[in-house]
Amino acid sequence: MTEEKHQTVDIFGKKKSVLITNVVADAKPVDIFIDASETITDIGHDIRKRHRGEAEFIIDGDGALALPGLANTHTHAAMSLLRGYADDMVLQDWLSQKIWPLEAHLTADDVYWGTKLACLEMIRTGTTAFNDMYFFMESAAKAVDESGIRALLCYGFIDLGDAAKREHECKATEDLVAHIKKLKNPRIRAAAGPHAPYTVSPEGLKWCAEFAKSEDIPLHIHLSETEKEVNDCVAQHGKRPAALLDACGVLTPKTIAAHGCWLDDGECALLGKRGVSVSHNPASNMKLATHRALPYQTLAAAGANVCLGTDGCASNNNLDMFEEMKIAALLQKFFWNDPTVLPAPAALAMATANGAKALGFGTGTLAAGAPADLILVSARTACNTPLHNAASNLVYACSGAAVETTICAGRVLMLDREIPGEHAVLAGAADAAKDLVKRAQDA
Repeated sequence: MTEEKHQTVDIFGKKKSVLITNVVADAKPVDIFIDASETITDIGHDIRKRHRGEAEFIIDGDGALALPGLANTHTHAAMSLLRGYADDMVLQDWLSQKIWPLEAHLTADDVYWGTKLACLEMIRTGTTAFNDMYFFMESAAKAVDESGIRALLCYGFIDLGDAAKREHECKATEDLVAHIKKLKNPRIRAAAGPHAPYTVSPEGLKWCAEFAKSEDIPLHIHLSETEKEVNDCVAQHGKRPAALLDACGVLTPKTIAAHGCWLDDGECALLGKRGVSVSHNPASNMKLATHRALPYQTLAAAGANVCLGTDGCASNNNLDMFEEMKIAALLQKFFWNDPTVLPAPAALAMATANGAKALGFGTGTLAAGAPADLILVSARTACNTPLHNAASNLVYACSGAAVETTICAGRVLMLDREIPGEHAVLAGAADAAKDLVKRAQDA
């Protein structure tokens, strides 16, 4: 709840000094001061006394739980327009009969509105940074810029072994990276995005690896989501997908590999050795029945940075990272038949510190000098009553609906559940989705 005397200040999206009082972080009562920069200036018990006079805006947290903003490490944000369009189908049929035919009619405007809708949903559910792979990514960058959150964006590079198509994909990747660099927006960064070992030739994989290294940017790829792709890779290349990627130079500390359901122990060891971040996407993988859970314990023991992602809204069907934390923890316990696997604090770390590390956006912690990316989760709500254990409640009881305030790069994006311009985004996205389906049906 905001303090009444500051209600007239235009706070949304502005560089304003903000004092947040009466919140709880790491089970301790704290205040948080953010000056007009993009970092947390001070955090601690009762620091309001020394910063009250400096603050242009004061937020009374009313006992809320203060958390680092959540990081979604694998999305196809504009697929929010496809939410509910195709469900309860076998993966290959889902792709070939429904998703790919519709995507063939996508326009840059569709991607803009789909990404705007995704950013709105992420802000509302406490996500302040995400990792996105799709098409027309210049339009996605525009949507992210306007929305105020952070994103690592890549063009989905698919050459299918065709040299002419590979040349086109290389040019599209180069153009996107150049475009994002010209934006000079620290909240938006570029990555190389080879789609997967089964859609990108070894030549394409090597080019992406070399380009990412030369540009000093991350690399985002799908890895071992299904058993079929693993078997096909062995049949075609004589090695499993992770080994193929390693031979092509793809596995580095800047690599984010999504899914990983069918990794074996040797591959987990390799990913750990290379310092790869592996994005667990449990809801999507359960819905599409990939038939195996990511080997979390083996990866973590090997030193891989295991983080969390939702995948796109066509296969999840939302971007709520609170829900994803719970599903991740439950799936790991259920599949590996061990209730001690992935306890609540570890699931929370996957969505905060581990995700921030993967994306290169700060530390994912609340500390002086850290990026001012934080959320306030209501303590005056059923999912946080009683509050015996905050981590337990946040992972097992809460949804993104408990988030009251979202701040990214020091700017307030949602306050007391209010997001300016929300209705215009919802209307624009609904119209874009309707038009996209109509174009596909009329074709």
